[in-house]
Amino acid sequence: MQPEQTSPIIVAENLTKVYAAGRIQVSAVRDVSLAVQRGEFVAIVGPSGSGKSTLFYLLGGLTQATHGRVVIDGVDFATLNDSQRTRLRKNRIGFVFQKFNLLPTLSAMGNIEIAYDVSGNKTPLDRVYLDHLSDLLSIKGRLEHRPSELSGGEQQRVAIARALITRPAIVLADEPTGNLDTKNSDAVLQMLLRSNQELGQTTLMITHNPEAASIASRILYMRDGEIVREEKGAGAAKRTPETTMTPTSV
Repeated sequence: MQPEQTSPIIVAENLTKVYAAGRIQVSAVRDVSLAVQRGEFVAIVGPSGSGKSTLFYLLGGLTQATHGRVVIDGVDFATLNDSQRTRLRKNRIGFVFQKFNLLPTLSAMGNIEIAYDVSGNKTPLDRVYLDHLSDLLSIKGRLEHRPSELSGGEQQRVAIARALITRPAIVLADEPTGNLDTKNSDAVLQMLLRSNQELGQTTLMITHNPEAASIASRILYMRDGEIVREEKGAGAAKRTPETTMTPTSV
């Protein structure tokens, strides 16, 4: 008996993004198609100007494609109005950026709580889940500190907790180690891998660093706006689905 096939959680079909620079048309992404399965950890790697960050913004619904479409968990972004796209992002996607973007006047806990509040969740914050998340990201003893009192690595881990607190089905990370030294970069990458494996969230990471990308289960290489090749990463052998927790459906 064949195992039941599930549909991909992220689908891009013939994505193209063209920017106008005066009279010149610049194609940042050129006819890209891809699919990401539920629970996968996929890295998209390429040099500056390869189109990977534009692809990230397209997949996250932060910008609209010139041609093609993006389908998130069965919902086509192109069929939604602005408020519906915003709601889908809040409910289904957690974003992690190179810049930590923490509110400086709030503690780490306050930054996490406000992210939960603005997500529109009607239920109280699950403190047991927050406690588990804090342990997973090694920030439990730092939650009462403001960003200025935290190291770069700690700030990025708080930013990851902020992205994960709503239990999104998808985590999109854009150069999450770009502002970190080697030690903190390694720690953050391992935290992303653990959150993917233990919480069952689909993770897609954009990076210029092939070494960082190697922790993923699948690596897509971009150049000149196109995906030019694909290979398996080290994470493919570490995936343990039987131990993962399924993200809460919204």
